[in-house]
Amino acid sequence: MTKDKKTTESSSKKAETSNKVVEERNAQSLQLQILAQYLKDVSFESPNSPYSLRAGQENPKTELSFNLETREIDKEKGGDLYEVAIKVTAKAMRGKDVVFITEVDYGTLVSMKGVPAEKIGPLLLIEVPRLTFPFVRKVIADLTQEGGFPPLLLNPVDFTSLYKKGSDKAKASKKAK
Repeated sequence: MTKDKKTTESSSKKAETSNKVVEERNAQSLQLQILAQYLKDVSFESPNSPYSLRAGQENPKTELSFNLETREIDKEKGGDLYEVAIKVTAKAMRGKDVVFITEVDYGTLVSMKGVPAEKIGPLLLIEVPRLTFPFVRKVIADLTQEGGFPPLLLNPVDFTSLYKKGSDKAKASKKAK
């Protein structure tokens, strides 16, 4: 190997190392902090109790609806606070009879500093729900169990896929206009 080739390889390794250091510093300057997690609204209804609790009945079919909402707090003050709300409704049916309905609206207050505008959406709609969904899952399991039923254990949610689907729909609707 010639001296020039060694120098070029050495320079390129130094540049790669320098780029990695800059990326790490940038990542460290981005701050996402969960300030609070809270129940905004919760309900559990079992309109056909105690009949729906009798042994030997077929398992109910459960329908789930899931929604994410975000909003900026103190926007007029130029704040960096956001609320992310996960809303889950579970409705269990046995034939035409409602076995139970449970609704949970779970909020998370987050602070974001040094986050570029293009990263705010993914952080609010992927990362925050990913971190807080286990708490929502536990609330729903506890509610159904306290209602006399086996705990309803929700499957994990792929928030990245949901975000991408939402982004694709938004792009498609813009093209249609």
